Amino acid sequence: MSYTLFLTSAGLPPETRASFIKLLPKKPKDCKVAFIPTAADPEEDQAYTQVMIQELKELGFQVEEVDLKSCQLEELFGRLSFCDIIYVNGGNTFYLLDWVRKSGFDRFIEPLLNMGKIYVGVSAGSIIAGPTIEVASWKGYDKNEVYLKDLSGLDLVPFSIFAHLDEKWKSMVGFESKKLKEPLVALTDQQAIVVQKGKYQLVGKGKPLFFNGADKYF
Repeated sequence: MSYTLFLTSAGLPPETRASFIKLLPKKPKDCKVAFIPTAADPEEDQAYTQVMIQELKELGFQVEEVDLKSCQLEELFGRLSFCDIIYVNGGNTFYLLDWVRKSGFDRFIEPLLNMGKIYVGVSAGSIIAGPTIEVASWKGYDKNEVYLKDLSGLDLVPFSIFAHLDEKWKSMVGFESKKLKEPLVALTDQQAIVVQKGKYQLVGKGKPLFFNGADKYF
């Protein structure tokens, strides 16, 4: 597996930014980002979408928004093919996975990664990269309003990801992880998972929190 992924809770905060820049094949000003905002659709407050776009632009990236709802299969593949980075932003995880399937994104993300594209996940965008999105419902905020029955993720990494970990969620995550079949990595907003050449690294601030044997990958 030669995929390059950068999986986060909160984009590119100062604590992880340098680790991301190291992954780039060229300078940010020469990199084109396909920014996928689709997960934000069900959210009342979507201001964070523009915050993330502005963050990328301030770092020098060329940013093009690519909404999964608005593209036919061939158009979507073509637009993503011309980008260096596929940035899947956060929001409602169930809604995002529904459109990942409807758009055909799930069918060609692996060929795109094999072409050398870098996948960046933010919150929901990171959760769908794992084997299941079951963890998305644990806080009670992320509602399955599209009534997904199949919660299988893209399986780009062999562990599930819990996003936005802070002190108040630690005991709950520990309890819920016992019901989960898969290994689990819990990420704070100051951490990220780097996947490159089949190896996994947790970068950023704070002690890693692994469950169900996830530490064996790091």
